[in-house]
Amino acid sequence: MRIGRHCLGERVLLVAEIGNNHEGDFTLARRLVEAAAACGVDAVKFQTFRTEHFVSRTDAARFERLKAFELSPDDFARLAELAHALGLLFISTPLDLGSAEVLEPLVDAYKIASGDITFYPLIARVVRSGKPVILSTGASDWPQVARTVGFVRRLWRRYRLAPQLAVLHCVSSYPVPPAQANLRAIATLAARLRPPLVVGYSDHTLGLDAALLAVALGARLIEKHFTLDKQFSDFRDHHLAADPPEMRELVKRLRQAEALLGTGEKTVQPAEAAMVGAIRRSIVAAADLPPGHRLTWADLSWTRPAGGLPPGEERRLLGKVLRRPVRQGEPLRETDVGQVA
Repeated sequence: MRIGRHCLGERVLLVAEIGNNHEGDFTLARRLVEAAAACGVDAVKFQTFRTEHFVSRTDAARFERLKAFELSPDDFARLAELAHALGLLFISTPLDLGSAEVLEPLVDAYKIASGDITFYPLIARVVRSGKPVILSTGASDWPQVARTVGFVRRLWRRYRLAPQLAVLHCVSSYPVPPAQANLRAIATLAARLRPPLVVGYSDHTLGLDAALLAVALGARLIEKHFTLDKQFSDFRDHHLAADPPEMRELVKRLRQAEALLGTGEKTVQPAEAAMVGAIRRSIVAAADLPPGHRLTWADLSWTRPAGGLPPGEERRLLGKVLRRPVRQGEPLRETDVGQVA
């Protein structure tokens, strides 16, 4: 799966989830994008919405707070332009159908929030765009994930679209208690979904350990909340987010983890190739042996380095007669023996 120029099969995609940590301040939103780029992440992500199409007015406190957090379509266009100029992918979560339309010319991928895993009209709208889709699965069990992925697959077939879906393990708690992070679900999703679908992790835990372990378990996309200051306000997302020093450390450690994990193929590595001969064994004489001696198991030993017959080839020697004297520890070769009575 590719998002923009980034192939998730070749390199884990690290997304700085800015979300609403700009709190409606466009200048702060710009600073967050710039700071994320300086940390070395691959992408930034926002949330895009019109509050009246997202939250009921009966939830007055939430409605008023989110109304104050709204950015305009022009704001998002300028943020996308900034992200791309800084070499970042631009991703956003539309939380209503109109916002999905606003984002289509701007985003490299759409994100579907965990809470909208059953918002099928929105999912259908973003899938029909042909852009890559990232689906979070917080507060969902496997049957619900399977239903939504099945819905997406049917849309791909109907509209003859290339499969482009990343499914993220997520726990919808802010923050997630470590005992409930359930990171092994990443491997379960990978086994059940299989390529070309990609599995990732949206991290709501405190610290960096969960994100790094997720990579070891097969996550190819990591989403980590990002803020300039954990104490910026009482908005909860600041408190569980990584600040710039933590994000820089996550970038460093994530790339180290990728290097340590390698390709997964069991092959001789370049650093050890020169050691192969030195650590393998050859069949040698266990004692000084005269010519005419018929070899038995008691006459054989096995020592490093390799150079003669390897272990497992003893049949080429046993029961045969030495043509020449052999010293203890000297490699035994087929040319040293014959069928002499």
